[in-house]
Amino acid sequence: MKRSIGFLAIIPAVAFGLSLSAPAFAQDAPAAGASAGMTQTMKNAGSDTANAAKGAYNTTATAVGDTGLTAKVKMELDKNSETEHADIHVKTKSAVVTLTGHVPSVTVSKEAEQIAKGVAGVDSVTNHLKVRTSTSSSNS
Repeated sequence: MKRSIGFLAIIPAVAFGLSLSAPAFAQDAPAAGASAGMTQTMKNAGSDTANAAKGAYNTTATAVGDTGLTAKVKMELDKNSETEHADIHVKTKSAVVTLTGHVPSVTVSKEAEQIAKGVAGVDSVTNHLKVRTSTSSSNS
């Protein structure tokens, strides 16, 4: 007997819960002209998302490519006996390499620039290397 009373108490609770959730499952039919507008809005949203993804991919690919070029230039500078111990910093943006830092002579500066230009994939080199003079090295 107790069992049937408990079961009977659950039935109204379930019915009440379903009645509250009915609006969540209901779908309104779109107005006559709204369907075409909604379709176009969804197409635009999809197109915008695709364009954003392409832009993110291209930016990432460029950054990865630039990182690889920087590493190649640094490796080549390290292999060269004139530039291996020089204070040369390498940055790359969109395949344009920028050299900064201090070198002991104009010859080393020009050699570093030629090495960077010789790396495959480098479009151009901006040389901002500064030549240390004997006065500036004694003050440093």
